[in-house]
Amino acid sequence: MSDIVSLKESVLVYLDRSGGLQKLVEDCKPFHDPQRIEAVYRFSINVNPSDVIELDAELGDCVLHDPLRATALFQSVCFLAIKTLSLVERIHTESQVNVNLKLTHLPPFPEYTLDLCSYPCVYKPMRPVFVQGLVIAMTRITKYTQGARFLCVNEDCPCSTGFHHIRVHAPGATESATVRSDFSCMMCSSQLKEDMKFRVLGDKQLVELIDVKALDVLTSHQQSSLRYQSVTLFLRDELCNSMRIGQLYRVLGISAHVHQWPNITCSVEANSIQLWEPQYPHKVSARFLELLKATACSPWRFPAIVAHYFGVAIAPPGLYNTLKLTMLLSLVQTKAGAQDALQSLDILAVTTDSLIVERLMAYSLHLACRGVRHRPSWEMFASLSRDEHGAGTANIHAGSTLLATGGICMLGDLGCYKKDKLDAILSVLESRAVSVFIPGKKYGEDVDQQFYIPVQCSFWAFTNSGQRSGRVDCAVLGTADMGPLPVQLSDSFGLLIQCRDTMGDQALLAQTIHTLRQAVQTDEPLYTPCWTFSTDEYVELVAHARHLQVEFCPGAEKIIHGYYMASRRVRAQTEGVKMSLASIKLLMSLAEAHCKLCLRTQVLEEDAVIAVLLCENSVILKHGTSALIIPPDSVFPCDLGDADALRRRDMILDELHQNILRFIFTYAPGADTYITEE
Repeated sequence: MSDIVSLKESVLVYLDRSGGLQKLVEDCKPFHDPQRIEAVYRFSINVNPSDVIELDAELGDCVLHDPLRATALFQSVCFLAIKTLSLVERIHTESQVNVNLKLTHLPPFPEYTLDLCSYPCVYKPMRPVFVQGLVIAMTRITKYTQGARFLCVNEDCPCSTGFHHIRVHAPGATESATVRSDFSCMMCSSQLKEDMKFRVLGDKQLVELIDVKALDVLTSHQQSSLRYQSVTLFLRDELCNSMRIGQLYRVLGISAHVHQWPNITCSVEANSIQLWEPQYPHKVSARFLELLKATACSPWRFPAIVAHYFGVAIAPPGLYNTLKLTMLLSLVQTKAGAQDALQSLDILAVTTDSLIVERLMAYSLHLACRGVRHRPSWEMFASLSRDEHGAGTANIHAGSTLLATGGICMLGDLGCYKKDKLDAILSVLESRAVSVFIPGKKYGEDVDQQFYIPVQCSFWAFTNSGQRSGRVDCAVLGTADMGPLPVQLSDSFGLLIQCRDTMGDQALLAQTIHTLRQAVQTDEPLYTPCWTFSTDEYVELVAHARHLQVEFCPGAEKIIHGYYMASRRVRAQTEGVKMSLASIKLLMSLAEAHCKLCLRTQVLEEDAVIAVLLCENSVILKHGTSALIIPPDSVFPCDLGDADALRRRDMILDELHQNILRFIFTYAPGADTYITEE
C-alpha cells in the first residue's frame, strides 16, 4: 500500500510540474453544462516518459511497461484532484474518470520498436511501441462505446443506483468486453442491466499498416518469395481521419491481442501519429561532381550527358534520349512523403519497340522514392471488402495508384486495357482523385456514400503505334498516331514522347549488338566511354536533386508566361485548341525539374527553354504544328558522341532559344514590355 501511495504522490508532483493539473482544470469546464450528463468523463493527459523517469524511476517503468497500471494511477490522482477542487460535481466515483495517457515519445531502443517484418508481430506483453509503415487500407469511421453505466436489477442492493458499476474501453478490448448482458453485481451477484441513457460513444477507425519494404515487391517485375503481413491499427476519437491511404506514418501505440473467439488478432491501439519520411542518400558521387565541373561552361550539357548514359544496361547510349531525360525529370519531381503538393509529370511514350521502352521504364522505376509497377490482375485504384473486426463496415483497400503516392505508377502498355479501364484512367488523370462508391445496404448503412481520395503520383505508360504514313522523317512534325487510344486520354497525359529511331536501321543494329554483348560479357562493362555511372550513382543523384529547393529567375518566368500566352493565342485562332491552365503548371514543373537535375537552386532561362521545347513537342504530337517551328527531336537534335557534338547541340539550342523569344514577341499580348526585338 505504501508503494501505491508513493507512486500516486509522484503522479501528483509530475502533473503539477508539467502543467497537467492546470490542463485538467481547463478540460473540466465544458462538463459544467447542465445539459451534459454522462456516466464517464474522458480526459487526455500528456506524459513525457523521460521527465517521469527522472522524477520516479518506478513510475517511469510503469508508464513504459505496464500502461494499464499507469493509467489506473493517473485516474486515481485525477479523481482526487477533481473532488478536492470541486471541478465536476457530477463525478461521484473514480471509475467515472476515463484517463487517456498521451506519450510524447519512447526511448530510442529496438525493444520499443515493433518490426512488421518479424514473426510473430506482437509477442511481447501489452506495452507502448513504435510502429512505422505504409497505410494500405482503412475503414470508414464508426462508433464504439467509451463507457457505460450498469445498475443491479436487485432493488435492495446499493448498486441499483449510483455509479458503482462503470465499464470503460481498454486497449485490446472488443465491444462485447465493454457492453453485454451477462455482467453480475460484485456485491449481490445479481444480474446487471445497462442504463442506456448514460452510454458514452466515441469514434473509431481501423487502419492496416504494412512495412515499407513491401513496396520493393511492387516495384520489381520478378516474383518474390517474401510475404509481408499487415498489422491493424485502432484509431479512436481525435485520432480518426488523421491518416491517409498511401502515406507513410510513424505511430506510437500499445500492442495488444484482440480476442474474437476462436481467433486472436494482433493489433495496435494508436496513441499518437506523425507523418514519416524515410531517409535517403543525399550525396552525389565524385564522378557526377567531376562531370558537373567539366560541363560548367554550358547549362545544358550536364543533364544531356546524364540522360545519354542513363540505362546503358537496357539500351545503348543515345537511344531514346528524350524519353530518358523526361523520366529523370519526372523522378526528380517526386516527393518521398508527399506532404507537399506533388508536381506530377505524367509520361505517355509512343513507340514501335515497346519491349525496350518497357524495360527502360521498369529500370527507371527503381530510382523513384516509391515506384509501383501495375499489373493487369491487380486493382488499379481502390477496392472494397467487409471489415473483419466485428464492425462490418466497408474497408477501403489501396490500389496501385494510391500505393504509389508521392512516386511513380507505371501503367505499362495502354493497349492491353479495356475501354472501361481506359475511361477510369482518363477520369483519374483529369480529376486527380479516385472515386469510391460504398453501397449502404451491403455494408449496414441506410444510404449510399461516395468518397474521393486524392491521387498524388505521376503516371508512366506507353502505347504501341504504327506510323501515320510510312516513316515520318520530315522536319515538321505532325500529330502522332495513338493507335486504339482515345484522343482525350493522350491529351490528359502531360508529356507525350515519340520514341523515334533517328538513326534508322543503325539503331536496330546498335540495339542488337548491345543485346548480344550483354549476353556474352556479363562481368565486363558494355561500353568504355569517358563517362560511366552505376545505378547506385544515379539513385544518389536523383535523391539529392529531389530535395533541392529552387526559385525562378525573372527571365525564366517571362519565357514560360510568354510562351503560354503566345501558344494559347495561336492555337485558339488557327486550330481551335484551348491551352488549359495545366499547361503552365507543366512548364514550370519541367523547368524546375531540369534545374534540380543540373544541381542548381535557381531556374534559369535555359531551363525554361528545355521546358518549352518538351512541352511544344508534346503539343505538336497531339494537335499538329503551329507558328513555332521546331525539329522533332529538338532537345537532342544530334548525337552526343564527342565534345564537338555537345558544342553543336549548344548552338542549336541557342538558336531555338532565339526562335522562342521571337515567337513570344510576335504573338504574346504585351510581350514587347519585357522582351526586346533584338
